[in-house]
Amino acid sequence: MLSEQARQAIRIQMERYPDSRSALGQALYIAQDECGGWVPPEAVRDVAEQLGLEPADVQSTMSFYTMYHKTPVGKYIVEICHNIACAVNGSPALFQVMEEECHIHPGETSGDGLFTLKGVECLAGCGGACTLQLNGMYHFQVTPERLREILARCRAENGSASLYSATYVPERTGQG
Repeated sequence: MLSEQARQAIRIQMERYPDSRSALGQALYIAQDECGGWVPPEAVRDVAEQLGLEPADVQSTMSFYTMYHKTPVGKYIVEICHNIACAVNGSPALFQVMEEECHIHPGETSGDGLFTLKGVECLAGCGGACTLQLNGMYHFQVTPERLREILARCRAENGSASLYSATYVPERTGQG
């Protein structure tokens, strides 16, 4: 499933560490990037093979960290905090906006494929509640009106990837 280019990128990451397992996070980012934003089971097997791990090891890492996606996702991943600080400051209203504007609930992707909504336990932005992340970029003190503006901007850009993406691949950032 993974291309030779992706496999080579994983090998480059493996060379950075004394133990190839340490490259698992980067390998998953590479696989996710190549597979359109998620890591299908075939790619899990390829990553495991490349790193000399069992597929269960790769799956356990994917299950622990929220930045790896096991199912197809939209071009924009909206993660809204629903922990206490955000909840008392209005995060339920943000979920309502997502339902009204995108017709989705947490765990769903909009019909146009633009948005995937996730409810998350904490984004460590309590001082700026309500907090959300959009493709890894933090937005603080988000109101329903501001969320509508963010969604409109995303729609206008139609997934053109001009917004920040949290996918980290050192070769793309000049840090590799």
